[in-house]
Amino acid sequence: MDMVVRGGQVADGRGGPLYQADVAVRGGRIVQVGQVAEKGKVEIDARGLLVTPGFVDIHTHYDGQAMWDSRFAPSCWHGVTTVVMGNCGVGFAPVRPADTDRLVELMEGVEDIPGPALHEGLDWRWESFAQYMDALERRPHDIDFGAQVPHAALRVYVMGERASRLEMATAEDIAQMRQLTAQAVRAGALGVSTSRSINHRTSTGDPTPSLRAAEDELMGLALGLRDAGAGVFQIICDFEEDVEGEFALMRRLAQASGRPLSYSLMQKHKNKEGWRRLLALTAQANAQGLRMTAQVAPRGVGVLLGLRGSRNIFTECPSYQAIDHLPLPERVAAMATPEMRKRLLDEQQAFNHTRLGQRLVEFTNQFVFDGPPNYQPGPQDSVAAIAARQGRPAAEVAYDIMLSDDGKGILYSPFANYAEGNLDVCGEMLADPNTVLGLGDGGAHVALICDASFTTFLLSYWGKQRAAFDVGWLVKRQTADTARVVGLTDRGLLAPGMKADINLIDLDRLDIDAPHMVFDLPAGGRRLLQKADGYVATIVSGEVVYREGEATAALPGRLVRSATR
Repeated sequence: MDMVVRGGQVADGRGGPLYQADVAVRGGRIVQVGQVAEKGKVEIDARGLLVTPGFVDIHTHYDGQAMWDSRFAPSCWHGVTTVVMGNCGVGFAPVRPADTDRLVELMEGVEDIPGPALHEGLDWRWESFAQYMDALERRPHDIDFGAQVPHAALRVYVMGERASRLEMATAEDIAQMRQLTAQAVRAGALGVSTSRSINHRTSTGDPTPSLRAAEDELMGLALGLRDAGAGVFQIICDFEEDVEGEFALMRRLAQASGRPLSYSLMQKHKNKEGWRRLLALTAQANAQGLRMTAQVAPRGVGVLLGLRGSRNIFTECPSYQAIDHLPLPERVAAMATPEMRKRLLDEQQAFNHTRLGQRLVEFTNQFVFDGPPNYQPGPQDSVAAIAARQGRPAAEVAYDIMLSDDGKGILYSPFANYAEGNLDVCGEMLADPNTVLGLGDGGAHVALICDASFTTFLLSYWGKQRAAFDVGWLVKRQTADTARVVGLTDRGLLAPGMKADINLIDLDRLDIDAPHMVFDLPAGGRRLLQKADGYVATIVSGEVVYREGEATAALPGRLVRSATR
């Protein structure tokens, strides 16, 4: 026996009660769960620990990072042993040499990954999606990863400049996209993704090329999945106007492909109840034989605003833009002067009418984010409430918070799932049988959010702090359930024959550390990272890759290809 994990409290991924058992591993696979008599070459004492399958995170954007980094941080610190990238229709293949800048601008704009980092970190030694996947395998990795075909890249590859001008695809274009989708899935892509969100724009402000794609074009992608006989269709829609019509379109795509379809779902603060209608429609679709799943988050979805990040309350102000390039200490010194303070506060009043400006000054929905991160702040913790108690303008309070700690002060501003000032809607979404945990966006929005910690939050908040759900059921939600959505049948369970991806967790200690900014991307790019306490060990294919959050030398992670391979 290669390894035996002894005496832990097992949450095997089926959702039932915890039970004490040993887990035996041979050849990277689980061979026995129960009382194991045989001694392992490696023996791990798991008494008093929670033993789970490795977590499967199906909504990440490590498409670039996977090329230059062997470690999928921060996801790898949160019990994740498999990530799926290529979401939201953005990615880097297929691509022609003339279009590499276009795809970088799109990823930079949509997912807030620095363009210089992408330009320096990607060698573009591929054209087809199959070649991109082969390129991903050149570097060893800590955990497993899979990729989806991004519609925007596919559209640009087929249509060139016409794609960016949002022209309608011709019948010939659609036929080629269908063929390329099928080829990519046969080469190992886990599916295809697209975006219909007006919020998804390039770094130059242009809409994502897939924004106005007609139904016949989307149907071409769906039929490509049907041709390949594998893959999931992942889609993001705004659902701002014609909710019934958008959902009906998704139904038709799922029906035509014969494949699972997943979409992003959040509570919008300007439409607090819209998510309920979407879940009702999803339940109806599944009852009628379709396979449709909503990806939901376990907490509010929001941004972290500060001088070290990519956004703060003065981002729209000309006087701030003039000093934004300066090192942090010089910016702090400039902003500490009475002249700059008055100028910025005056400009902030003038620019708060823009769409972005309005969001940046929602002081009733901005909260101090220092010390242990608090993802359920009360109304008394808002900048507006603090300002009212102090008898000062809210903008001045926010100004001082951002300058605190030598300019490292952070404001947390949830823009979804927090309309009522609590996380009750998240609990309702998680409890729905037609949802699955997603939307953590690991590897994306690197200087604005850090939600790859969703997996830890699910257990630490919903299973321990709030104790709203059984721990075994929560484990199932981010192991077997997420794996099933993307067609990965060899993981997500602690059972004989399954891949030996295992977490050993001290549930009493499980907690999330505060996010911190580092400058370790190619070209010195910045990103927020966030670690956790309580992960005693994370095992991938029978090898310990992390102990107490610290990396070992093992890099057993592999590219996961679709079931057609």
